[in-house]
Amino acid sequence: MSTRTAEFDGIDAEGLERLSAKNKQNPSHGHKVVKSRTVAESGFRNQNYVREHQPFLISEPPQLLGDDEAPNPTEIALGALGSCVSVGLVANATAREVALSRVEVNVEGDIDISATWGVGDLDPEKRLGVHTIRIHVTLEGDADEATLQEITDNAVKWSPVVNTFTRSAALETTLNDGGRSTE
Repeated sequence: MSTRTAEFDGIDAEGLERLSAKNKQNPSHGHKVVKSRTVAESGFRNQNYVREHQPFLISEPPQLLGDDEAPNPTEIALGALGSCVSVGLVANATAREVALSRVEVNVEGDIDISATWGVGDLDPEKRLGVHTIRIHVTLEGDADEATLQEITDNAVKWSPVVNTFTRSAALETTLNDGGRSTE
């Protein structure tokens, strides 16, 4: 993702200040529930629904038995990570009155998928999923290198998605009966 000032006006600095003040005054205001719904279309094709937006497809590449019509779940997760860092960069720059001319976040991760969704190598000592993530930020604006580094460090430190990746989250799973219940 690349953003230049000719195409990008930034965000509403006063709106950011109001939101910031609201969350400082009442930190519980920042506690929300976010939701998505995934419906398998066929094979490894999944339509995903978020709020009132058009559904978006998540698939798998051919080497993972998919049709390669869309990014796979891990690629979407890395895109979400990069987007969250980008949002933080813009917000932090806005709060510091730094005009940005370029924001680009490249994310790559090393992943172990040898368990093959629970039907492959099931060594219980294995750490599945992405185990190493590298975030490369390109940030240009009307500030010195030290300020741009502080903006970057703050955006990464306070990113909800970075913290989702780096801290354990409680996970609860339920199986709905899909209407098969005879009660």
